[in-house]
Amino acid sequence: MSKHSLIENLKKQIEPIAEGLDYELYHIEFVKEGKENYLRIYIDSENGVSLEGCEKVSRAVSELLDDIDPIQESYYLEVSSPGIDRVLYTDKHLQKYKGYNIVLNLYSPIDKKKKYEGELVDFNENEINIKVEENIVTIPREKISKTTLKGEL
Repeated sequence: MSKHSLIENLKKQIEPIAEGLDYELYHIEFVKEGKENYLRIYIDSENGVSLEGCEKVSRAVSELLDDIDPIQESYYLEVSSPGIDRVLYTDKHLQKYKGYNIVLNLYSPIDKKKKYEGELVDFNENEINIKVEENIVTIPREKISKTTLKGEL
């Protein structure tokens, strides 16, 4: 099974577990760091994410993973909040944070810049529009390597 198929399969099975515990499944990733593999599950909630909430989701997901055993190699399961400087992966995430400041990292420079920061004004399947100072800047989505919420306390 490909990594993408694994993640999609896990999303379908973990999403109802998270929702049953009053959390939104924000993102899943399976990564190798050094010699270790990590299955990272990010959860979110309108009321924030507590350590106890992460523990509840972790226990429930761990039971599921023990039952279905989808990953042959050894790995560590981590459940956490996406954090204040969260990556915005989906259109749903972008929609939620319209009007907020974001950071766009680019694969290659546009106007000699590889990083843009500004207020998320709008987006579509092809581009993201941000307000930088008083100007609207349009960045093609295929040029964007990472979109991050600019956390502000």
